[in-house]
Amino acid sequence: MTDKVLAVILGGGQGSRLSPLTQTRSKPAVPIAGKYRLVDIPISNCLNSGIHRMFVLTQFNSASLNKHIKNTYHFSHFSAAFVDILAAEQTPDNPTWFQGTADAVRQTMHHLLNHEFEYVLILSGDQLYQMDFNKMVNAHIESGVQITLATIPVTEKEAPEFGILKSNEQNIITSFIEKPAASLLADWTSDTGEEMRAEGREHLASMGIYIFNRDLLIKIFAENADEKDFGKEIIPRMLNTYDVLSFQYEGYWTDIGNISSFFEANLGLTDDLPKFNLFDSHHSIFTRPRMLPPSKILGTTLDKAIIAEGCILHAESIKHSVIGIRARIGKETAVDSCYIMGSDKYQILEEMEIDLQNKKPWIGIGDRCIITNAILDKNCRIGNDVQIIGGAHLPDSDHALYTVKDGIVVVKKGAVIPDGTIIK
Repeated sequence: MTDKVLAVILGGGQGSRLSPLTQTRSKPAVPIAGKYRLVDIPISNCLNSGIHRMFVLTQFNSASLNKHIKNTYHFSHFSAAFVDILAAEQTPDNPTWFQGTADAVRQTMHHLLNHEFEYVLILSGDQLYQMDFNKMVNAHIESGVQITLATIPVTEKEAPEFGILKSNEQNIITSFIEKPAASLLADWTSDTGEEMRAEGREHLASMGIYIFNRDLLIKIFAENADEKDFGKEIIPRMLNTYDVLSFQYEGYWTDIGNISSFFEANLGLTDDLPKFNLFDSHHSIFTRPRMLPPSKILGTTLDKAIIAEGCILHAESIKHSVIGIRARIGKETAVDSCYIMGSDKYQILEEMEIDLQNKKPWIGIGDRCIITNAILDKNCRIGNDVQIIGGAHLPDSDHALYTVKDGIVVVKKGAVIPDGTIIK
């Protein structure tokens, strides 16, 4: 049935909660796990599910995302498969930019209708999970409904951050509330199954993943052009008119909405048994193939570390950290609980000599540094004897070269941190 499905991946808004990582790139283009981009997750889930036709909708800082998709997702000339970018465009009928999730799909619907399909799978571009969409599509078709919503059991503590729903024995959604107050949650528990209840996950939350029948989606958009958002407007209204199926997913899923969740999701990959499994051949994560050499490690103690390809590491120790492509770390440097994104290129010897003469740090991290609880964006230049020590003692703040959020120091892309700098 996947040949009847067209996937639409929402690129998100301005991404201010992920700033400064989104100052020069859209949310789906933010690097994760040292070598991937966030957009690779929904695309890979689609490819692993046999869904080979995808549109990615974006409007903010889309150049980096365009380049990544163009360089990554190539298909046979004899295949109908594609991953195409649809950037927001002003037309005589639509003079505004995307105003929400539903508005984004509505404004690009004329492009979608150039293709043959029966079902639209709508996905977010900033979530981390591994899901077989075949099961969701089959459940949608077998139930005979026209709308299916992916749901996940969450705890009482997590519930106020989500749209929470209740369903009947046939998994048809009967009621929905957006981000309920904690005092209301006692009336919004669901039978999520014995295993989920044992974990305290008794509230069904919307994952922001939808399947619509093609004709119904066209009808919805024609009925009320003022509705801008699926979760806040369209889905609650549809509950009064149509049967909406809840498809319960029980695997790992996290919404990469802010710096804290982004940081935790990346460092979580270093666990002995990570919740998000990069080493699952049935759920491969696809990304741009790079012809990089293997990483070279000289005298470094490694513990709970993920090291991407092409790195040159002289560090004293790297603990509980993710080290991205082409990263360079100098001698006697200690890295703990960090995500180092690496760099886009290697410096040639001539460039390094010029930097040395100009007393400018090389791309990477210098000697005798201490880096803890930090994210270093691409192409940072960290000098020698630098201390960057994040933690709860640091208040939220924004500076020219770095930002502090929830105790995490985020060094901005391309920042130059001089020798001896102390941030703690």
